[in-house]
Amino acid sequence: QVQLVESGGGLVQAGGSLRLSCAASGRTFAGYTMGWFRQTPEKEREFVAANRWSGGSTYYAYYGDSVKGRFTISRNNAKNTVYLQMNSLKPEDTAVYYCAADPYGSTLYQAEGQYQYWGQGTQVTVSS
Repeated sequence: QVQLVESGGGLVQAGGSLRLSCAASGRTFAGYTMGWFRQTPEKEREFVAANRWSGGSTYYAYYGDSVKGRFTISRNNAKNTVYLQMNSLKPEDTAVYYCAADPYGSTLYQAEGQYQYWGQGTQVTVSS
């Protein structure tokens, strides 16, 4: 069983920045695909970013179209933590952000169904 705990959400003005963190339990964290998704009451859950192990010390980052160039996903395997640095925030980025873990490293990193474990979510609100 993998437990995920997110932190770092809050209220920020448009153009500002926030960094979300997600701490994971699990002894083989380094091999997990870690993802971030977001959801609002009006929309289905949306893929934001993923960080996937590709073998050895190689990791690849992937982003949803709406956040490319503004958000950065990174990880610290020594701390079992994945981060989402969010810059140039827009009001449309307002959502509950969820961290997710796929211990099997599926290539379908955009599909929420590939992730077996989810955090409780953290609210991000961007004011205009």
